[in-house]
Amino acid sequence: ADMNGTAIENFVCVIFNVSFMNCTWHVGRTATEDTQYFLYWRPSNKEDVTECQNYITDKFRRNTGCRFQNVTIENKNAYFLVNGSRSGQNIQSYEKKILLYQIGKDFFISDYIIVEKLTPPLNVTVNCTEASHRCSIWWQPPHTSHVKKSSCFKYEIVIENK
Repeated sequence: ADMNGTAIENFVCVIFNVSFMNCTWHVGRTATEDTQYFLYWRPSNKEDVTECQNYITDKFRRNTGCRFQNVTIENKNAYFLVNGSRSGQNIQSYEKKILLYQIGKDFFISDYIIVEKLTPPLNVTVNCTEASHRCSIWWQPPHTSHVKKSSCFKYEIVIENK
């Protein structure tokens, strides 16, 4: 049987709240209802390859994503493999070695995306004095899994007069 077009497409991983990661994908163009996918990954060369333990499924109960917890990633190469089967036969696999948090044009125009959604700044403090009509605002940078320098962040403050 022709298995062209059965590999996944549009592989996306989103890291949030520092240690959680969701990876999702679209089923292949020629995937049928009985096509099933399995995600394996290795966060660094020093670790073993492991299969997803918490799949996200579509209406046909096909695996279309994975939820990871307690993810620790520092500027490392991560390896992702999505393979599977259809009618008992292996389908085309999808394989990527990704330098997480790389910055550059190729990163965003390739067939995968890794993004970290940051939490809001922490411990925001506002001190306003009515006499001088001035306010001072302090905060701490958001928690992140890979940025260690607070100078890497830029902030925008919107002040509404209520």
